[in-house]
Amino acid sequence: MEKAFVAQRVAKKLFVTEAAVDGALAEASELMSEMLKARKDVNASMVFADDAAVKMVEAIKALSEARTAMVGVHNELNEAKLRLGIRTKLGVENKSFLGEEAAPTVMREVG
Repeated sequence: MEKAFVAQRVAKKLFVTEAAVDGALAEASELMSEMLKARKDVNASMVFADDAAVKMVEAIKALSEARTAMVGVHNELNEAKLRLGIRTKLGVENKSFLGEEAAPTVMREVG
């Protein structure tokens, strides 16, 4: 099988995994926010369910560390792709920092 297509298959899984980690981090953050609002809504003291809040912060920290690790995986796989001599764009959609979607990049041979 051509190396570029193998790399593309791996890249697709990488992007799905990155999105899953980001999604989990966002959901966990929203849960923490809801927990804080709920405590306030029921007029409970700051110490109420503090152990749960501490655990939630630990979970968010772990997800943040997982996200950092995935960035490292992404960089390492990019280096591996270059070492294999693959110089193609892998057909993924480019997104700007602000979340605006650009036109999808088509896989093509370079140089």
